[in-house]
Amino acid sequence: MSKKNNTYLAPQGIKYKLRIAFSLMSVLPLLVCIYLASNYIFPNVGLKLDILIAIIDCVFIALIGFFLVKQIFDRVQSVSTEAKLIAAGDLGRQVEITSEDEVGYLGEALNQLTNRIRSNMEELNSYSKKTTEINIAIQKRVLVLSSLLQISSLISQGISLEEIFKITTEKSRLLADSDIAYLLFRPEGAHEFLMKAADGANANSLWQIKIDVEDRIFNKLIKFNRPLLIDKENPLPKDAALAIYEKFGVKNTLALPVYLKGMVMVIAGIGNNRDLFSYQKDDIELLDVFTKQTAIAVENDILMQRVEQLEIKDALTGLYNKAFITNHLQEEIDRAITYQRPCAFVLMDIDDFQRFHQSFGSLEAEATLKKIALLIKKSVSDIDRVARIGDNEFAIVLPEKNKRKAQEIADGIRKKIEFVFSEEQDPAKRITASAGVSENPLDGVVADELLAKARGFLKYAKEQGKNRVVG
Repeated sequence: MSKKNNTYLAPQGIKYKLRIAFSLMSVLPLLVCIYLASNYIFPNVGLKLDILIAIIDCVFIALIGFFLVKQIFDRVQSVSTEAKLIAAGDLGRQVEITSEDEVGYLGEALNQLTNRIRSNMEELNSYSKKTTEINIAIQKRVLVLSSLLQISSLISQGISLEEIFKITTEKSRLLADSDIAYLLFRPEGAHEFLMKAADGANANSLWQIKIDVEDRIFNKLIKFNRPLLIDKENPLPKDAALAIYEKFGVKNTLALPVYLKGMVMVIAGIGNNRDLFSYQKDDIELLDVFTKQTAIAVENDILMQRVEQLEIKDALTGLYNKAFITNHLQEEIDRAITYQRPCAFVLMDIDDFQRFHQSFGSLEAEATLKKIALLIKKSVSDIDRVARIGDNEFAIVLPEKNKRKAQEIADGIRKKIEFVFSEEQDPAKRITASAGVSENPLDGVVADELLAKARGFLKYAKEQGKNRVVG
């Protein structure tokens, strides 16, 4: 309201109205009463009609002043009541403006203040929602970072690829309100992807899934290394959507490829059954981070396999490893067949070694393995080869020796092991060993056949009471 209007309406304000009301209620009636009393009542005893009318007029004028004051105070009380309700938190209320005076100005100011508070509250609520969304996004990022650090730590520790797959899948299911997470792996040279890890409510049914390299739904992902995105914004034809639902049990899915060695080797995906759901850019980026960790794990596993193939010695015992002894056994078999000579193979296992390991710990177990490895190595000739092919399994290739001679050598080693450890005071440390013996060509003409036959004899030796040689 302008200053000019305020000046113009000032005489009509509450102060002016109260002055009029006071005059009406007090001054004017009092003067009239004094006049009437002095001119009519006291000089002339009695009450005339015109006097009565004058008194009634005075009372009427006083009542008008009273109602005028009451009207003012009712309006003030109404504004006060509205102010209390607004102060209590009811910001939806408005003071009704009936006239342009001080009370009207007060009500108008109160309405403006209420509107401003309401606007500020709405803005604060908007900021609160945005803050909540930002906090959720930060929590997602922190969770992803924590998961990535955990996965990186496991990779550096040399955890198996299967375990990395499992943990990566469990962590990725936390993205985008997912009901399931899955990871499919394609072995080198294979024509289909096999389920290697699954997490979620129907994880058991996912283990049977296989994806052919020519699959029409995953075609772009497999052949062109592109993400597969199925949601409200990226629907499939009805038959394809039904195929995805029957296979994975979800309506929406996001799958990303892991491209290695010139082909897609891994498909990592998440999915849910939300209606009208759309994946956000953040969801794709976060899942992509997990797939990159998966790629690192797969590459690391490939490198480890190559290193193992290049290495020929066991790091703990200094004996040959399984890859070397298998190749060497095949070479000796081929030579024996060419020259019509025998070649024997011994597979020896320490009895109850897992229980020994659990009872006395890793350091004691490793010391025992080294001791037995040295004992075996000293018990064979220079042309024989000894390897450690398992946690507590040893293999011996014996060229130019038949099964009977190999059994004698194996039994001699068994007796030495029993004798050396029989001096231990703790009975739980008295180690024994069992062995299985096979011979070419009696038990096979390739390395795998001799190894399998020896393992069968070793199993029989265990069943017969352990601490013995069977061939």
